[in-house]
Amino acid sequence: MALSDIVSKLRAGERIDTAEALELWNNAPLWSLSEIALEAKRAVSGDKVYYNRNFHLEPTNVCQFECKFCSYRRSEGEQGAWDYTMDQVLDIVRQRKDSGATEIHIVGGVHPTHDLYYYIDMIRRVKEIMPQAAIKAFTAVELNYMISKAGLTIVEGLQLLKDAGMESIPGGGAEIFAPEIRNEICPQKGSAEQWIELHRAAHSIGIDSNATMLYGHIESIEHRIDHLMRLRQLQDQTGGINAFIPLKYRSAHNQLSYLGETTVTDDLRTLAMSRLILDNIPHIKAYWVMYGKTTTELALAFGADDIDGTIDDSTKIYSMAGADDLRPTMSVEDIERICRNAGFRAVERDTHYNEL
Repeated sequence: MALSDIVSKLRAGERIDTAEALELWNNAPLWSLSEIALEAKRAVSGDKVYYNRNFHLEPTNVCQFECKFCSYRRSEGEQGAWDYTMDQVLDIVRQRKDSGATEIHIVGGVHPTHDLYYYIDMIRRVKEIMPQAAIKAFTAVELNYMISKAGLTIVEGLQLLKDAGMESIPGGGAEIFAPEIRNEICPQKGSAEQWIELHRAAHSIGIDSNATMLYGHIESIEHRIDHLMRLRQLQDQTGGINAFIPLKYRSAHNQLSYLGETTVTDDLRTLAMSRLILDNIPHIKAYWVMYGKTTTELALAFGADDIDGTIDDSTKIYSMAGADDLRPTMSVEDIERICRNAGFRAVERDTHYNEL
């Protein structure tokens, strides 16, 4: 199909298939992708760009997996490792109790000894300190490990976490779904099917989630499209994904550093194509901690309608991998300025995209 026919199809609100997505990704001029992705974004969220007041809680970077792209994980006792006690975790929350945060984002390493009941206790106690904040917690990889370790079904484990106060799941751990890529970059990590089934189970009991894709390493454009198509299919079936977050591989201090990093042009093309393929996922997030503030502003012209939140210098995952902001934090004024400069209006949201 000719490019003009694919563009006409998108403008008519029709869904594109794998072959059409590949043709568009490889051959459409960047300005054209911006134009049609922006039209698709405006159809969903008008002139709004969403953000929230949030902070990250990273209880440990001790992890029993050794993913080649990861700059964050450490072995127990290794220099740079941390494993906060429960009191230390709760102290972090108490320090931010009056920050106005409406979301606490909890992720960490797959710790070999912390079990499901440890994290259930953590969620309960965090929620006691900040009952007004939604808890979005644990990647599918962390959840699969802790729940299987407890000898429960996925639904049973997720229900216990929900009962303790967990409302939502971040999208991490998806990486690239293609098994040949996973076998190369994260061979110990669970399969694509396990990631998908965990999110499906969460959606079935009223826990919504985000979804991600780690791009810019050894994968091809075909692998990226396959990944997005699988997410689109899951969303067709459950409707439980709030936002998609393309995560740029950052190359400092990990086993894939020799690859370097992909270009800003590729970042923008990936954002636009994510918006156009994922016609059933309402929000596309340009995660400013990963892209940096300048590229994030550009991203708003390529279909993104969310830039995450204030963060408050509470995450190390991307700074340890070489991201621009070593101590990531943004004020509401900063967020409003970025959105205004790009011709949009910043709108504060909660975890579930209710406007505040």
